Amino acid sequence: MAAMTTGSASRADANRRRILDVALAELLRDPDASMDQIARAAGVVRRTVYGHFPSREVLISTLTDGAVEAVAAAHAAGRESGRDPAESLVRSTLAVWEIADRYRLLVALAQRSVTVQGIRERLTPVREACAELLRRGLDEGVFESPLPAPALAYVHEQMLFALMEAVNDGLLAPQEAGRSAAITMLTAAGVPASRATELVTKLSD
Repeated sequence: MAAMTTGSASRADANRRRILDVALAELLRDPDASMDQIARAAGVVRRTVYGHFPSREVLISTLTDGAVEAVAAAHAAGRESGRDPAESLVRSTLAVWEIADRYRLLVALAQRSVTVQGIRERLTPVREACAELLRRGLDEGVFESPLPAPALAYVHEQMLFALMEAVNDGLLAPQEAGRSAAITMLTAAGVPASRATELVTKLSD
């Protein structure tokens, strides 16, 4: 009986993961995709989708949680790969952008359901880690800003959202966006543009 229960749970988990993967792909293709469309694309009946996600808003919120977890992991990996604050900022921004580029359309979609405040709350650990990195850079004289580190971290976060929107609106080429974002983060932290461009070019090659 326990084996059957475990098997059922495994199938349910596999179904849930498949629905999430398919839902992300469908919503990125068509931001207005319905639960019916998602169910058809996932090869399940509508009732199965609703069994895991009672509403479209819950589904999008769950996808947003997954995106935030992926961004946090990418930011940590990039941040911890170098001792120099400027290099860490570049590596973390490039790492985040690789993940965020997959989710950038979801951010615009999530803002309809999750609210900007909800996304901001989910990103609190990432913002705090960024503030600590910026504080270290300011203390070491690598960065220079009239803003304290926590406020500068908010500025960086909003700039990344703005750059995602710029790509979504066709104002910035996706293939250039990661490098552009990293250079923008550095210059916002007071690094001269020539030095920022040189460092990002070196670390992104």
